[in-house]
Amino acid sequence: MADNSDINAVLSNSLSPDAATRTGAEQQLTQAAETNFPLYLATLVQSLADENSQGNIRVAAGLALKNAFSAREFARQQELQAKWLQQTDQDTKTRVKELAIQTLASENAQAGQASAQVIASIAAIELPRSQWPDLLSVLVQNVSSGAPHQKQASLTCIGYICESQDAELRTALIGHSNAILTAVVQGARKEETNIEVRLSAISALGDSLEFVGNNFKHEGERNYIMQVVCEATQADDARIQQGAFGCLNRIMALYYENMRYYMEKALFGLTILGMKNDDEDVAKLAVEFWSTVCEEEVNIEEDNAQVDSADQMRPFYNFARVATNEVVPALLTLLTKQDEDATDDEYNLSRAAYQCLQLYAQAVGPNIIPPVIQFVEQHLRSEDWHYREAAVAAFGAIMEGPEEKVLEPIVKQALPILISMMEDASTFVKDSTAYALGRITEACSQAIDPQQHLDPLIRSLFAGVHDVKMAASCCWALMNLAERFSGDFDASSNPLTPHFNQSVQTLLTVTSQPGSETAVRTTSYEVLSAFVQHAATDSFPAIAQLSDVIIKRLEETIPMQSQVVSIEDKIALEEMQTSLNTVLQAIIQRLEKEISPQGDRIMHVSLQILSTAGAKSSVPESIFATISGLSNAMEEDFVKYMDAFTPFLYNALANQEEPSLCSMAIGLVSDITRSMGERSQPYCDNFMNYLLNNLRFAENATNNSLQSTTLSNQFKPAILQCFGDIANAIAGHFETYLSVVAQVLQQAATVTAAPDGSYELYDYVISLREGIMDAWGGIIGAMKISGKNQALQPYVQSIFQLLNIISQDMNRSESLMRSSMGVIGDLAEAFPHGELAEAFRQDWLTAMIKETKTNREFQSRTLDTARWAREQVKRQLGGSTSVMQQT
Repeated sequence: MADNSDINAVLSNSLSPDAATRTGAEQQLTQAAETNFPLYLATLVQSLADENSQGNIRVAAGLALKNAFSAREFARQQELQAKWLQQTDQDTKTRVKELAIQTLASENAQAGQASAQVIASIAAIELPRSQWPDLLSVLVQNVSSGAPHQKQASLTCIGYICESQDAELRTALIGHSNAILTAVVQGARKEETNIEVRLSAISALGDSLEFVGNNFKHEGERNYIMQVVCEATQADDARIQQGAFGCLNRIMALYYENMRYYMEKALFGLTILGMKNDDEDVAKLAVEFWSTVCEEEVNIEEDNAQVDSADQMRPFYNFARVATNEVVPALLTLLTKQDEDATDDEYNLSRAAYQCLQLYAQAVGPNIIPPVIQFVEQHLRSEDWHYREAAVAAFGAIMEGPEEKVLEPIVKQALPILISMMEDASTFVKDSTAYALGRITEACSQAIDPQQHLDPLIRSLFAGVHDVKMAASCCWALMNLAERFSGDFDASSNPLTPHFNQSVQTLLTVTSQPGSETAVRTTSYEVLSAFVQHAATDSFPAIAQLSDVIIKRLEETIPMQSQVVSIEDKIALEEMQTSLNTVLQAIIQRLEKEISPQGDRIMHVSLQILSTAGAKSSVPESIFATISGLSNAMEEDFVKYMDAFTPFLYNALANQEEPSLCSMAIGLVSDITRSMGERSQPYCDNFMNYLLNNLRFAENATNNSLQSTTLSNQFKPAILQCFGDIANAIAGHFETYLSVVAQVLQQAATVTAAPDGSYELYDYVISLREGIMDAWGGIIGAMKISGKNQALQPYVQSIFQLLNIISQDMNRSESLMRSSMGVIGDLAEAFPHGELAEAFRQDWLTAMIKETKTNREFQSRTLDTARWAREQVKRQLGGSTSVMQQT
């Protein structure tokens, strides 16, 4: 890279379509940056600024420069910023910035755009540090007096700077709001004759809106900004109109409280007009404006419902309700603009209108019903499928918002018609009908009369399960029905009982068809699980027969593992095995002890699958969930499978490379020990070794990387809770591990969250303390039941210290308080003769118990635990008053 031709050749190769050529060039650039970073920057910026170079060379130089200052990974970003700040001399910095600014004026638009990116990358480093103070004023001057291409590049540069997600930069930009606004508003005015300049300005304005809050507080400035944006919605160029409506959406979300005047004078009319625009993207953005209005008003009403006094309430103008009779008919018309060729996840105009209608129903409640019902009645039997589909979609869209008792008579009347529409000639209509029925079964299920509606409804939904386009909606509705009509857990029958056997048979047929789509098969198995979970006891014989079928199907997947030849085959097989396990889990959970006769077959096939599952497979997790259910059902009888199963469990406990599987294994140790009780004792040495190793791994990982901190947060609380479960299971045998575990718990108790800590850290500290309290609860109970209370004495003071910290920290959960009350009561019960009376007399502890047992937001079991703890403490104080041993 000694001369200009060398660098140009390397830069040209960095854009080569040939991977080997491109990789070689990238390696040369990386090596040059590492050898002499300032020289590397100076060479690249010279190529960027060279008006004699080809456009693609200059773009490559700009891209390489940008990559020298910024990266997606946080650690790499910090490293690059340090190289600019600490390893680059001032002359080079000045040269790079001057030539980049100069290139904004290039006649070559590509070079100008590339330099905009370079400048934005440097600005992200320097502006938060109060460096490059004249950057924004230079960009403003360019927009004010530069040539069109210079204006456009400078506005693009402002947009790049403002769209950054860097928190420090975003804070710094607030101080530059005047300069930013001056540039973007000037470029966005209707007087700007260059379309590309105006488009860049509108785009930059949208990116900058978050930083101009102070300007929006001043009526004069606010009026001018709103005037420019509103005028831009009427521009001749559709791209500018799109940008303007995008700005209005952002403004409404950020500055709702300032919008009353503008809604009355302009925005209402402009957005209604915008929804009728021939350009679909413009119309979508106009629709989204009203989605934003509805979201804001729903949020404001929720916020205002929680404040203590009127002066804390946010302004609320009822924009959506006032505009209902104009906006809703426009939305309903747009629902008829379906695109027959659209993919399921494609966001088009009719789907934007549907989404807005849903939000409108939530915002205005019963006010949505009259215009929608009028539209539905008018078009539900239309000869044009577009209108039939729009009518049924509109009906489903308003199920969430109005109160259920208001919707109930309307739904009762509509259900027979909707059920008949499941046989419509149009697949689009049938699919939307199925989805509307899903919405009804979720939000207004009380309207479904089991005598009148249930049989035809279930039949129509099962008929739709066979159709790949309708399957997801039909299955969703069926799962909702299963939950709605489940009745009491121990009921002998429920409204679904007469339909249970036929439903199971249909689902087994659908899932066994050779050519069935994976998605259809997966969702059908989900329905099967739901029907089993919510079945009444009269259906238990059928569920027992179903277990035979499901286990047999799982057994039939074993030879399939050797037939996998592609990634698609592997994914399909794993999805099938996971689905079958999900159904099996539901069967085990419902039959409980009655599943025991199938225990041998379940474990045999589970171990076969575990022994052949590849690395990174998702199937072992579902197998572990099945085994967890089986251990809970069989209790101590599960011990007969332990010798065969523990090698797989130990492997998973040692597999930190797959955190979710390892975490699942930790939970499974808790389940197995709880189920087997003292019969798990022979396996506990190994359990404890693996759990302690995982704690050490998590501790080391936390010190090494941010990603591993997440791993640590996932493992630690679960492991601590697991210690408590093991102690509960093996009682006095746990004394062997007590000193090591106590040390771990004492160390974990020192973790706190700083006042300015993240929400994630606050949540972690709560879950960690819950784990500590669960562990102590199990340990205290174990020592107490085995008459080894004195083994606890050295650790009592540290337990009270943590309880004191929890009592003073407002960052706590109900489950943490419940666990804490349990530990207080357990300690008092473990030392019944007043040995700890001095500790229990402390005011903070009395206040902590009182605060918990009088908290009206807590569940009854938490309140009961607190009352029990209080009774135990009273007994403690009534005994002798020996002083707590100091440690």
